[in-house]
Amino acid sequence: MKRYEAILFDIDDTLLDFKQSEHVALEQLLASYNVRMTDEVKSRYVDINTGLWRAFERGEVDREEVLVGRHTKLFDSLGLTVDGPYVEQQYRDYLHAGVHMIDGALEIVQTLSADYPLYIVTNGVTETQFKRLESSGLLPYFQDVFVSDATGSQKPMKPFFDYVFDRIPNVTPEKGLIIGDSVTADIAGGRMYGLDTCWFNPKEVAATMESTYEIRHLHELKSLL
Repeated sequence: MKRYEAILFDIDDTLLDFKQSEHVALEQLLASYNVRMTDEVKSRYVDINTGLWRAFERGEVDREEVLVGRHTKLFDSLGLTVDGPYVEQQYRDYLHAGVHMIDGALEIVQTLSADYPLYIVTNGVTETQFKRLESSGLLPYFQDVFVSDATGSQKPMKPFFDYVFDRIPNVTPEKGLIIGDSVTADIAGGRMYGLDTCWFNPKEVAATMESTYEIRHLHELKSLL
């Protein structure tokens, strides 16, 4: 097994169950406007949100357009006009309050941190990601945390990884491993930059891109590393 000098973890749906946290926060947000979250409403939000984040990864929209637009578009589709920035802050407050861990996340991070320098590489909002890492107890095990809105670019773009490796001392991409659930952000970005990649694929979906490793559960990292 190759000896890595830096291990880069994604957060959402790799260490923290963002889908569950998102579900609870969205349900609370809608309830504050007397809207019941049905399967149809949830599906509509997911489609809007996913589409905007994909556009962000491609550099077609900026972060603010994603964060505010997802809410204004959703409520507009429900026949309601809202103050986008205010609703985004409401949602953010609900999201900060709920942290749901992926099974085995804290244990594997504790174990690996004894032997490897660990780093966070994530798209998202700095304040939210730090609060979630703190609340989960994961933060102390990482040497540094790199969030897209602080780096000025996002995974899978090269400038994001340039920013990261400019701040990881004496480590080249060939000595690094990125672990994440997103083929488009983590695996594609890692491959482009010369990193080894580990695809976290708990639902066993069909691969659309080759990765160095593929795991179903985080505890599999023990045998890999």
